[in-house]
Amino acid sequence: MKITINGIEKEIKENTTIKELLEELKVLDKTMAVAVNMKIVKKEEWDKYTLNKGDKIEALNFVGGG
Repeated sequence: MKITINGIEKEIKENTTIKELLEELKVLDKTMAVAVNMKIVKKEEWDKYTLNKGDKIEALNFVGGG
């Protein structure tokens, strides 16, 4: 099924969780916040939150600097 993550269309298997998606993209440890269809999903829910066809995901990380 197709989803969009950070503006890029991606094909994923059905019943993929946010955590599985971030692991597949190798960004799980770098991601601080995730929004699905403009709604923030708490980090403790990532392993339970199943993505659906057409979802728009924004994965955000924080960059330090000055």
